[in-house]
Amino acid sequence: MAASETARIEAFSDGVFAIAITLLVLDLKVPKELEPGRSLASALMVQWPAYLAFVTSFLTILVMWVNHHRMFTLIERADDRLLLFNGLLLMGVTLVPFPTSLVAEHFHLAGGPTAAIVFNGTFVYLAVCFNLLWRTAAVGDRLLNPQCDRAAVRGIFESYRWGPFLYGLGLALAFVNVGASLALNLGLAIFFALPQRERKGSAV
Repeated sequence: MAASETARIEAFSDGVFAIAITLLVLDLKVPKELEPGRSLASALMVQWPAYLAFVTSFLTILVMWVNHHRMFTLIERADDRLLLFNGLLLMGVTLVPFPTSLVAEHFHLAGGPTAAIVFNGTFVYLAVCFNLLWRTAAVGDRLLNPQCDRAAVRGIFESYRWGPFLYGLGLALAFVNVGASLALNLGLAIFFALPQRERKGSAV
């Protein structure tokens, strides 16, 4: 497959990322009928789980988009395996608004832990897909540009391997404390958003 085909893959993927990140805002609700004695400010504050889920998911999708772009600056060719793993990754990206809405709606309810498990499980899936996508391109330099930055390649290998494990910790924590699991996901999103000069590579 020609190099121009990898540009098409990235352009299509950019569209999916853009739609998914835009849909997240639909979970932020405007309070309409206030209870007697309740101010608009207090009605907004009580929705803080929705804001936390929104920020966490927004940052995570943003970081995934950045990492996806960085990968394709190193990938020169594509084949059916790459297309498959990229498609599986995009399936996870399009799913993110659903668990975000689930957490926002059920955080204070009995189903809160289940919502957090689905939320964290989605990010574990995405981390695994990123590893599969990168490894199918980079192991043995199978689809990489021969002149690509070798330090960048090593950095991505080193950092991506931690993604499934760290998000797996968030998944395990969801069984114990919903708020703590969301806070860990937010922390991971911020950490992985750090510029490469701050870390060796970046990961999801």
